[in-house]
Amino acid sequence: MISSRLCAAALLVPLVCAGAAAQQTPPGLSISLSLQSVHPGDVVRVDLGGASEADRPAGTVFGKSLAFAFDPAGGVWRALIGVDLDTKPGTYRLAVTAGGAPRTADVTFRVAPKTFSVRRLKVAAGFVNPPAEALEQIARDARILTGIFAAATPTRWTGAFLSPVDGTPTSNFGTRSYFNGVPRSPHAGVDFMSGTGTPIRGAGHGIVALAEPLYFTGNTVIVDHGAGLYSLFAHLSAFRVAKGDPVAPDTIVGLVGATGRVTGPHLHWSVRLNGARVDPLSLVAATQ
Repeated sequence: MISSRLCAAALLVPLVCAGAAAQQTPPGLSISLSLQSVHPGDVVRVDLGGASEADRPAGTVFGKSLAFAFDPAGGVWRALIGVDLDTKPGTYRLAVTAGGAPRTADVTFRVAPKTFSVRRLKVAAGFVNPPAEALEQIARDARILTGIFAAATPTRWTGAFLSPVDGTPTSNFGTRSYFNGVPRSPHAGVDFMSGTGTPIRGAGHGIVALAEPLYFTGNTVIVDHGAGLYSLFAHLSAFRVAKGDPVAPDTIVGLVGATGRVTGPHLHWSVRLNGARVDPLSLVAATQ
C-alpha cells in the first residue's frame, strides 16, 4: 500500500493514497512512475528518491527482479518496468528495498485494458505453414532466441533511446493477425516502411548479441542493452556489425531490406524488457 508521505513525494505521477491501515514508508523514500495510465506493452520508468548512491535498491514487480541504476544528475535511482503484451488488466504491486539496514516501500498500479487492432489477410499457403525442410532451422532459431532473451547481463542500459530510422512507424504493435483464417502470434514490434538500403541505428547503448540470418526475421541483429533489455532489428539487407561489437544509439547496425518472411522492404524493431514484449516507441518515450 502507499503511505501519505509517499504520495506527497511522488515526482511524476500523483499516486492515490490508501487508508490509515497502509504501511508507513520511511521518511524521504519516494517512488514515482512515468505513466499515469498503464497498458499492456508499455514501458514505465520508475524513479526512486530518498535513497543514496550507496543504498543500492532492489525491486520486484510481476514476480521478477527490477534493476535500478543511480542517476547522479537527478540524485535518484531509476529502473524500467516492462508490461508484457498479454498482461491481464488488474492491479499490480511494485516493491522496493533500499539500504544496508533495509528500508522498504511499495506502490500499486493498475494495468488498464487495451484493444489491439485485428487484420485478416489472404496469403500464400507458405506464409501459414512453413515447408517441412524449414522446420529444423525454425526450431534452432527459437532455441537461440530463447537463450539470448533469458540472459540478463549486469551492465545496464544508459541514456535515452532513439528511433532506429527516420520517419513515422506504422502503429501496429500488438496487432492480432489471421492468415487465411489461422490466428498468428501478436505483432510484438513496430514496422518502419523504409526503402532498401536505409541505414539502421542501434537505438541505444549495448553489445551485439546476434547478427545472422534467421528463418522468419531474415538477416537479424539483436543488441543487448543490459539488465534484460534487448532490441531486435529484422529483415536487413546487409549487416554492418558482428556479434560482440559495442553499439551506441547512432551506430549503424545494418541496412533495411526484405529478407525472411516478408512481402516488401521494411524494418521490424521489437524490444524485450525482462522477458516482456513491449512497444519500442514506449521505450523511447520512457527514457527521454
